[in-house]
Amino acid sequence: MTLIERRFRERIVLVGVVFPWTSVSTVEADLDELALLVDTAGADVVSRVVQRRERVDPATFVGSGKAEELHRVSESVDADTVVFDDELSPAQQRNLEKILGRTAIDRTAVILDIFAQNARSQEGKAQVELALLRYRLPRLRGRGHALSQQAGGIGTRGPGETQLEVDRRRLLRRMARLESDLRALTDTRRTQGRARHRSRQRTVSLVGYTNAGKSTLLNALTGAGVVVEDRLFSTLDPRTRRLALPGGEVVLVSDTVGFVRKLPHQLVEAFRSTLEVVREADLLLHVVDGAAEDPESQIEAVRAVLAEIDAADVPELLVVNKADLDATESRRLARRHGDSCVVSARTGEGTGDLLTVMGAHLRRADRAVRLRVPFERGDVLAAVHREGEVVEETHGEGATVVDVVLDAAGQARFSEFVAS
Repeated sequence: MTLIERRFRERIVLVGVVFPWTSVSTVEADLDELALLVDTAGADVVSRVVQRRERVDPATFVGSGKAEELHRVSESVDADTVVFDDELSPAQQRNLEKILGRTAIDRTAVILDIFAQNARSQEGKAQVELALLRYRLPRLRGRGHALSQQAGGIGTRGPGETQLEVDRRRLLRRMARLESDLRALTDTRRTQGRARHRSRQRTVSLVGYTNAGKSTLLNALTGAGVVVEDRLFSTLDPRTRRLALPGGEVVLVSDTVGFVRKLPHQLVEAFRSTLEVVREADLLLHVVDGAAEDPESQIEAVRAVLAEIDAADVPELLVVNKADLDATESRRLARRHGDSCVVSARTGEGTGDLLTVMGAHLRRADRAVRLRVPFERGDVLAAVHREGEVVEETHGEGATVVDVVLDAAGQARFSEFVAS
């Protein structure tokens, strides 16, 4: 299901376009990232071309003259594929391949290819395959009437069903099956989530740009021992571990897939069920690479995806990682964003302070209430101790008075015992 050849390392030409609403520096930075994506996918960049345009050419994106120039460049460097940083329509892709005489793909195809390589779990593989099929469906090509199924009988003569239509129907059937499988997996995940909610188990999700160090931080905080690789998108499937905070609270911490600029919409849709762990978290640890060239744009890209999955309102704590590489810039970035921590997940520096701040953030979301629990309701008192953080407990006339920190669900459950 991959989109880039695996039997050898393809030779790739990158193409970026500067429009009036973009800048040269932004396009160059995007091409640098695209080069890393291409390398992660298993290919080599042999040339890059940047063009200025006023508007997108509807036929070839870059215009016929530039397409001819790209053909000459590709011939001179013996390139196998031309990769465009912007998304190509199916028609543009077909027209470019005719002119270039070789494969033309876009950033979306490269990212989908990397995800296809890294998917390990049943759910991850299904999500990636669904995203790939959604990408391929409008790009199906057939040989038309030459591969038609001839029908017989009066009223049924004619070219019949083309191979293209057969392929399209086959893809739609497969997509429907994958969507059904993912719905079942989503239901299972939601059932597990409801069980955690009933137990008042607090959850924290690690989010951030790809390769910002989320998995390394998970290891540093929990001793999870998950495999860490210095490559893009090495984590696709959520990993959840228990973590004890300094105040005694035990929370569940989940690592999630990393984000990038221009993350394909197909992937966001396919991974929406997996990303529910982000949407339903009590706190997001937004991990950012403090040594990156442009961390601000990475922060913006992550927050754009969070908004797309309806997680923009989840409380967020910015964690500036890799302070061991550039401590000065990491602290400067943290000061610009106020509510943040500076850490080095690799050395462990700052992780103690991070745990303390995490506990404070989670307690801030709760509120202490005073409950009057009758002596004969020992079951209620036990449940209060189990599900809340008891601040003070005294015995009054006929009842135990408890000052306890409860989340919104806990307050609703024990509302009949709230002291007036």
